Amino acid sequence: MANIQDVARHAGVSTATVSRFLAGEHVRSHDAVAAAVEALDYRPSRTARGLRMGRHLAVGVVVPDITNPFFAAVTRGVEEVITPAGLQVVIANSGESVAREAELVGDLERRVDGIVLAPATETDVVPSRLAASGTPVVFVDRVVTSGSDVDSVEVDNAAGARLAAEHLLGLGHRAIAVISGPQTCTPGRERHEVFLAVLAEHGVVPAADHVEIADFTEAGGSAAMHRLLERPDRPTAVFVANNLMVVGALKAIRLRGLRLPDALSVVGFDDLDLGALLDPPLTVVDRPTVAQGAAAGRLMLARLEHPDQPRASLTLPVELVVRGSTAAPPRSPHA
Repeated sequence: MANIQDVARHAGVSTATVSRFLAGEHVRSHDAVAAAVEALDYRPSRTARGLRMGRHLAVGVVVPDITNPFFAAVTRGVEEVITPAGLQVVIANSGESVAREAELVGDLERRVDGIVLAPATETDVVPSRLAASGTPVVFVDRVVTSGSDVDSVEVDNAAGARLAAEHLLGLGHRAIAVISGPQTCTPGRERHEVFLAVLAEHGVVPAADHVEIADFTEAGGSAAMHRLLERPDRPTAVFVANNLMVVGALKAIRLRGLRLPDALSVVGFDDLDLGALLDPPLTVVDRPTVAQGAAAGRLMLARLEHPDQPRASLTLPVELVVRGSTAAPPRSPHA
C-alpha cells in the first residue's frame, strides 16, 4: 500500500508539498501530485485524515450490557450508519455502573468525536460533564433527568406497558404480578409505573408481594419468578419487563413443572430471537432494536455536521405481539 513518501517520490516533490495538497491547498506541481495519487491509488490513513480535519473520525458507543441481545442489536444499528460515513465505532460496556461509565467516557472523549450513550441511571452526571467539554452526546434507550439539551432516541415504554396491562386485563386476569427492572433508569421506571397505573385504572391493585423489582438480568428474573411462584396466592399472570429477565422467569416456571398458559400467563418486553419458536410462543411487547441504533447514529452524524442545530428527541413505537403464552386465567389459581 502506497504511503505519502511514495507519492512524493513519484511526483518529484517533497512530502510537505503532498501534505498540503491532501489538505486541499493548491500547490506547485499540483497536477503531478494529483497524477501520483491516482497512479498509486493512495488512500490517506484514518489518522491522517482525522488530523487534517481536526477530528478523530470515530464515534463511541457505551451501553450497560453488550451481552444483552437488545444492546447488541442497537450497537449494530449505530454501526450500520456510522461506518459507511467513514467513521470508526468504538464499543464499551459500562456494566450498569456509573463509576465504570465515567471511566470509559473519560477515556473515549479523548479518542472519539461523539458518544452514543445508554446512561446507567437517570441521575447520571456523566452526560452533563460531556456536554460541558463540548463532546456531542446522543442518548439511546435511556435518558437522564438533566439531559434536556441532548439528542435522544427512546421507545414508547409507557405505551408498551399499557399494551401489556390491557392485554392481561382483557383476558380476565386480576391476580397480576410484575417483574420490573431497576427504578433508577428510564425504561425500568416508566414500564413499572405505567403498568401499575393502568391496572389501577381498572380497579386492580397487585398485592405488595406480587410486585418484584429486579435488575434486567436473567438471574434477577429467575429469582423474582421463583418468589412469585412460592406465594400461597400465586398470580395468574405476570408482566416481565425485559428480555433477559423473561428468560430467567421462563426457566423458573419450567423448573417447577408449570406450563404456559394453563397455569400462568406471561407477557415479556422485547421479542426474543427465538420467541416465536418457544413452546408455547411468547407474547411480547416488541420494539425496534437495530432501527433504534440506526436512528441514534443518524442523530450523531447530524450533530457532528451541524453542532448548533436544535435538539432532536425521537420516540419510536412499540407493538404487542400476541402468541401462545397468554390466555384466560385458570379456573384454579394453582392449576
